[in-house]
Amino acid sequence: MSVAKVEEISAVSTTSFDDAIKLGIARATKTLRGVKGAWIKEQYIRIDDSGKITEYQVNMKVTFVLED
Repeated sequence: MSVAKVEEISAVSTTSFDDAIKLGIARATKTLRGVKGAWIKEQYIRIDDSGKITEYQVNMKVTFVLED
């Protein structure tokens, strides 16, 4: 039997939502062992005064298995 925990994290990229997800997962796996999946909860964009998208942000829930 295994027990998992869920942590919520945010990641930001100037390139894309996909890049923000990859950055967030890469950072989570540096700190957390046993990462098994993630659920993308929310996505946001930031826009400058000219209407250009400047940042892509994702809020995600990362699931990892707790060690014995």
